[in-house]
Amino acid sequence: MLTIVISACLIADPSSCKDYTLPVDGDMDTIQCALLAPPFLAHWQESHPQWPVNKWKCQPTTMNDT
Repeated sequence: MLTIVISACLIADPSSCKDYTLPVDGDMDTIQCALLAPPFLAHWQESHPQWPVNKWKCQPTTMNDT
C-alpha cells in the first residue's frame, strides 16, 4: 500500500510547515500513484485552504502513517 505525503505551510505563517499523509487504496506502484495523485491533492487542498501544498510524493505506507 502506498501513501501520498503532502508538505504544506500555513498561509498566515509560512514558517509553520507540516507533512500530511493520505493513504491510497489499491495495489499500485509509485508511478501509478504519481499519475493518480492530482485528484487526491485537489480534494485535500479544498479541505485545507489555509495550507497550500508545497510539494508531495508517493511512498510506501509505514506504521506511522496509519
